[in-house]
Order: sequence, then C-alpha cells, then structure tokens
Amino acid sequence: MPEILSAAACNLDANILAACLPLMEESRLEAIEWSFDALFKVQQIPSWFLELLTAYSNEQRLIGHGVFFSLFSGKWRQEQADWLKQLKKVREEFRFDHVTEHFGFMTGRDFHHGAPLNIPYTKTTLDIGRDRLKRIYEACECPVGLENLAFSYSLEEVKRHGGFLEQLLEPVNGFIILDLHNLYCQIHNFNIPFEEIITHYPLDKVREIHISGGSWENAPNSPLKKIRRDTHDDAVPAEVFHLLENTIACCPHLKYVVLEQLGNALTTEESRTIFYNDFGKMENIVKKKNTPGISSYQSFLPSSPVITGKIIEDEILHHQQLELSAILESATSCEEAIQSLTRSSLAHTAWQIENWEPYMIDTAIQIAQKWKK
Repeated sequence: MPEILSAAACNLDANILAACLPLMEESRLEAIEWSFDALFKVQQIPSWFLELLTAYSNEQRLIGHGVFFSLFSGKWRQEQADWLKQLKKVREEFRFDHVTEHFGFMTGRDFHHGAPLNIPYTKTTLDIGRDRLKRIYEACECPVGLENLAFSYSLEEVKRHGGFLEQLLEPVNGFIILDLHNLYCQIHNFNIPFEEIITHYPLDKVREIHISGGSWENAPNSPLKKIRRDTHDDAVPAEVFHLLENTIACCPHLKYVVLEQLGNALTTEESRTIFYNDFGKMENIVKKKNTPGISSYQSFLPSSPVITGKIIEDEILHHQQLELSAILESATSCEEAIQSLTRSSLAHTAWQIENWEPYMIDTAIQIAQKWKK
C-alpha cells in the first residue's frame, strides 16, 4: 500500500479555515479537498485563498469535490452544461489530483438545490450516470470518482449500492470515495453489520476515505427507532474511527483520508479544538497503517480514449423525479407521502416504493423540505 495522506475539507468559509489554520501552521495538513462548485457564483475570490489553493495544487495535493452536478437527473439541464464549463475553467487555473461528485439526484428546483437522494438501479440510470461521468472526465482530465450515498430507502438498496457504483465507474476507470460516516448511517439505519456491508463494496476501487460527524433524529413512525443523518455538523463518533481502523488495510489503492465538517458547526473555540483533536486521531490511525518507502499509486485513468456522444436523457425518469420531489416537498406526514406515492407513476416500477421503509420515507421528507427552494 502506498503512503496515505491526511487531509481536510477546506473551503472559503471563515470557521473552516480557522479550524484548519493550526494544522497548516504545524505542516500537518498534507492535502486539502475543495468543493470547487460552491464558488461558481462567487464573483470575487480573495487572493489569499487562491494562493492557498495554488500552493496545494503545485504540490499535487489539491483534490476537487463537486456537490451540485446532480449526476442522475433524467433530463439534461443548462445548469449541468454550465457546471462543466466552469470545471474546465477551474482546471485551467488549478491542477486537481482527482475530482469527485456525489451519487444521486438533487431534490429541489431543477435538482440543483438540495441534498442527494437515491435512484433506481436500472440500465437507464446506469447509462445516464456513465454519460455524465464521461463528461466530467472530459472537463477535468484527471481521475474521476463517486462518493457512496448515506441515504437509502431499503436494505436491498444498501446491498446493491457498491456493485452499482462499480458498474458506473467502469467506462472512466473511476474510483470510489468511501465515506465511512455514510456507511455508519446505513449500518445503523438498516441494522446491517459492518462485516456484511463492506463486502458489497469493491474496495480495490477506493482512492479516498471521508470521515465526519452527523446527528440523530427520532423516527415518528417508529418511536424506538433513531435515524442517523449525515449532517456534517458534529464531531466524528468513536464508531467511525473504529470503522477507519478496520477499513484502511482493505483498500490497497487508498491515497487520501479526509476529515469533513461544516463551517456552521465550527463557530466556537471548543468546536474547533474538537476538530483539531479529531484530525489528530485520524492522523494517528493513518500513520499506523502507512507503509514507508512505497510511493506508487494506481492512476485511475481510462485505459482508452473517453468518447462522449449524444447526451443521454430519459423523459420517464425525469417525470418520476419531478413527481417524487413534489411529493416529498409537500407531504405533511409519512402516511400522506405513502398514499401519494402509491397513486404516482413510481408505483410498481423499478423504484420499488412498495419496499421502502416508512422511517426512511419520513427522513426523505425532512431532507427534501429542509432544502426546498
């Protein structure tokens, strides 16, 4: 296994930067992950932040993490075309060691606002996802990866997720960000052991690992059930550090381990100290697992030219996504959502809404309504 680098998500946010500054001053932040598309609409980026990005870019230690592309939207949007143009522009200024995106489609207006939710695992969604990944590669000209999703509607989806990721990435020889807090959410929400869920992921495709914190919510339809949410607004749980210890050795091509936290959770000196200590715990685990003297990494670059043709769309999927978003954004209860779903075009289709857990439907309602624009 080559050397693994300890990194943090570092964006143009005063609280995040304040939390990361001590690590930079101690020369411990070996790479930074930048959510580049969060700044697509920012007219004036401070010169000092550009200098920070340039410094890591020059050392090939800058990795890009997209948030808003909405990989599986059934209909191609102008916002997606603009996103790719902006990525090409950013790539001309900075050298990314790799670029990643989130799995799923966005709820909210035009799917470009909100949080990513799952899609049916079909040939249609596979073809759309592959088409979009090729276009991302064409724009960035570096390795392309996808992050595993924290949210699922059913245990069957959880078990199929890793295999579908592997199929998606094949045309671009892409890689996986294995987000361990996302995995922790699935483990808890569906009562599936780590030893089982990890077998469903192609660990030889993992180039990056994320760790983060989240939150608990009560499930209205199951009073004794608590739902784990990937909200990135708290310290890393001990269980996630334990997952990290057990996972690193299983990922032979791992290059980065990244600590993530939102800036609005780093507003106090105490919270920034906890972040600093969490980084230290992560760093110590990484150091124990590192293999000195080995420096070669798998490239995760396509073995043959990537060719994009006509944009792939699906009107039926697009209509279903619009209908699902509208149901989730307007439902006043899980029961109301279930009734609407059974009358919708999603009923008795590959979405398999009949197998969705009520407590996860309720979670989807909360996600969609939180991000509704």
